Amino acid sequence: MNTTISIIIPIYNQEKRLARCLDSLIEQTYSNIEILCVNDASTDSSGIILETYKRRDARIKVFTHDVNKNAGGARNTAINNAS
Repeated sequence: MNTTISIIIPIYNQEKRLARCLDSLIEQTYSNIEILCVNDASTDSSGIILETYKRRDARIKVFTHDVNKNAGGARNTAINNAS
């Protein structure tokens, strides 16, 4: 059985930690994952980092909020778009 695992990452101004987080996920040995990143109206370069990683790995899906909806709202966006 090859189950897809959805990993949800709410992001708000995490430019210092985001690359390390995404590197860790894409290097996992279990590759049947989807990485759902929700940029919750970040004001730093988190959005640029997300777009760079999205182009590198097709498993990464990026959703962007224009208005901050906090962690719960970001999680809900990811859940609604999960496979």
